[in-house]
Amino acid sequence: MSVVAERPQKRPTLKELASEAGVSVASASYAVNGTGSVGDKTREHILEVARRIGYRQNAAARATKIGRTGTMGLVVPDLTNPFFPSLAQSVIQTARGHGYGVFVTDTEGSEQLETEALAMLADRGVDGVIWFPVRDSDTSAGALANVPTVVVDRAIPHFDTILADYAEGGRQAANHLIEAGHRRIGIISGPDDILSMRQRCEGAMEVILAHGTLAFRVTNAFSVDLEPAVIDALDEQGATAVFAGADVIAIGVLRHLAATGRSVPADLSVIGFDDIPWSELTAPPLTTIDLPLHSMAAEAVEALIRKIERREGARRTVVVSTSLVLRDTVARLKS
Repeated sequence: MSVVAERPQKRPTLKELASEAGVSVASASYAVNGTGSVGDKTREHILEVARRIGYRQNAAARATKIGRTGTMGLVVPDLTNPFFPSLAQSVIQTARGHGYGVFVTDTEGSEQLETEALAMLADRGVDGVIWFPVRDSDTSAGALANVPTVVVDRAIPHFDTILADYAEGGRQAANHLIEAGHRRIGIISGPDDILSMRQRCEGAMEVILAHGTLAFRVTNAFSVDLEPAVIDALDEQGATAVFAGADVIAIGVLRHLAATGRSVPADLSVIGFDDIPWSELTAPPLTTIDLPLHSMAAEAVEALIRKIERREGARRTVVVSTSLVLRDTVARLKS
């Protein structure tokens, strides 16, 4: 038995598209590139023929011609944290609507890997980068020389920045606990050297200290796996409620309480921050503060495109609003 290998089908050329559509090569080029003076009906006809014969532009050639690749990079610290896949999905969807593809990479929380990831994207010729830094530090910024960049959730000098009103979110969380009758409230958060985390806690502390007592504050948590200091605070400090600076921390608190036979919210009320997808799937569903990721992603993509197209003007900082999401982990105390 003989086997004859099939030759790969040759990709139609622009000249073949023009011939099939009965137009000049210039008109075909104008139609597929969205440029030039081609009538709407002619453009629609050419694009329909392109779809029928399977014509696709040579992305590398087009990038060389117009000086852009139609791609952007997204760099985040940790894709195992459900916050970041949600952000990535919103960035990808928004970028797609503007005709851009997105390369996503994470840095495992390492500033060295962050620098390498940024340099890799710059070397690949992306048109711009949306950067969620590991810390509020410009250590890795040198890798982005001459690459349009927008920073999300961190305060890095000299970059357009997309932030949320984190302090107001912390106040919203603490006010909800105070209004529910809680006066002895603990705070569990990530490290203070991250501005967004520090501001969340400062906002919450402002309200707690004005109306009640800060039972404890622990700042070495940032995942569902709680550190011993967090467990000790939960077990020994006698709080009636806890504000967690991120939902992943709050979920860790719920797990620990369940494992030690305590009920939420009957034995301890818990409120989180971020409104990640997991937060409505916990038992009970987590009361939290919504960080509007889709709005932040849209602002980041649109700001980056303005920079790519050199329409950016002065450096901008955009601050989006947070909101309380009522679920089932905060009990109202009897007066």
